[in-house]
Amino acid sequence: MYQLPPHWDERRAALLSMLRRLSYEEREVTLSSGQRSHFYIDCKQTMLTGEGHVLLGACFSDLLERAEVAHPDRSQPRHAAVGGLTMGADPLSSATALWSTLHGRPLHAIYVRKEAKGHGTGAFLEGTKSVPVGARVAVVEDVVTTGNASKTAVERLRAYGYAVDTVLAIVDRQAGGREALHAQGLHVHALFDLRDFPRRGNAA
Repeated sequence: MYQLPPHWDERRAALLSMLRRLSYEEREVTLSSGQRSHFYIDCKQTMLTGEGHVLLGACFSDLLERAEVAHPDRSQPRHAAVGGLTMGADPLSSATALWSTLHGRPLHAIYVRKEAKGHGTGAFLEGTKSVPVGARVAVVEDVVTTGNASKTAVERLRAYGYAVDTVLAIVDRQAGGREALHAQGLHVHALFDLRDFPRRGNAA
C-alpha cells in the first residue's frame, strides 16, 4: 500500500522528485503561450499517475490552507471550490477536492471549458450545481507562464458570479505570469519555481 509522506516538506519533496523524473525535459519547445523555450515541464506525466494524483491533492490542499492564512479575507467565507481551465487543471481540481473532503475540508471541483459546451446547457463551467453563486473559488493551474490560462478561468468564474482571488500552481516559470495575475487582483501561490529545476545550460 502506498504510504503518503506525513508532513508538508516531505510531501513537497516527494512530488518534486517525481516532477524532475517524469515531467522535466531539456529540449526545444514552443509553449502554449507561443514562447520558445529550451526546457519543458509536462506536469501531466506526474499528475496522472496514482502517486502523483495523491501527492498533488495533498499538496494543493495544504497550499490552499496556507493561502487563506497568508491572505485572510474576513468579508469572504473560506473557499468552497477549486477549478481551472481544462484540461491541465482538471486532475488538479479533482485531486484537491477529493483529498480535502476526505480530510475534513469539503471542497468541490469546477471544470472550466475552453469553449462553451456545444449541446445541452451550452455552459463554460461544469460542476456548478453544488457551488452557489457568490461562493469563493480558487483557480488551479499546472504551470504558470504568462498566466493566460488562469486569467481565462478567472474571467469565466467571475462572470458566473463567483469570488476569485487566489491562483494555485504546481510550477511558476517566472515568465511574467505571476505579475500579470497580481495585476488582476489575484494572489498566486506555487509549489515550485525554476530554482527547483536546475538546468544543465543557462538559457530559460
